[in-house]
Amino acid sequence: MPVFLEGPGGYRLTTSFPYLVRRVGIRVGELFDRAVASYGVDVSMYRVLAALAEQDCQQLGQLSAMTAIELSTLSRLIGAMAGKGLVTRRRPRGNGRIVEISLSAKGRKLVVELMPVAVHFEEIALAGFSAGEVSRLKGQLETACRQLEALERELDAEAMTGKPVRRKRRSLARGSTDVTP
Repeated sequence: MPVFLEGPGGYRLTTSFPYLVRRVGIRVGELFDRAVASYGVDVSMYRVLAALAEQDCQQLGQLSAMTAIELSTLSRLIGAMAGKGLVTRRRPRGNGRIVEISLSAKGRKLVVELMPVAVHFEEIALAGFSAGEVSRLKGQLETACRQLEALERELDAEAMTGKPVRRKRRSLARGSTDVTP
C-alpha cells in the first residue's frame, strides 16, 4: 500500500499555491499558443505586444519586469519580433547605451486583433466567478506577487553570506501579510 506524506501544516504539492498558479499559467499559455499560432506569434510575443500597447517605448529592463520574461530571453525575442516587423528598436539621442522598444504599425494592428482572443481566454478561465470575486482574485494575486519581494530579499541575503537564512515556522492567519515559510 502506498504511503502518502504530508508536509508541515498539511502541505501537499498538488494543492499548494505556487503549484496551482503555475499549472493555470502553463495551461493558459499552451492553449493561447495554439490559438495564436496562425498569426505567427506565441504567448510570449503576445505579452510583449500587449505590454507595449499598454505602455509603448520601453527599455528592455522595464519590458522584462512588465512581461515576466527573463532579460536574455526577452532580448532574443525582441530580435525575432523586430525581424517580423512587429516592434522597432531605437537608441535615444544622447544615450547610446539604452535601447527603446516600441510597437511598429504592424505590431499595433496585430495586438488589436489578438486582444479579443486574450479577453476570451480570461472570460473562459474565470467563468462562474462573480465580478467581485474576479476583482478580489486579481488583487490577491498582485498582493502575493508583491509579498514575494520578501523572499527575494531573503534569497539575496543567503547568496551574499553563503549561509541559509534561518527560517522561523509561523502559522499564517487569514489575512496575514507575513509570508515567512
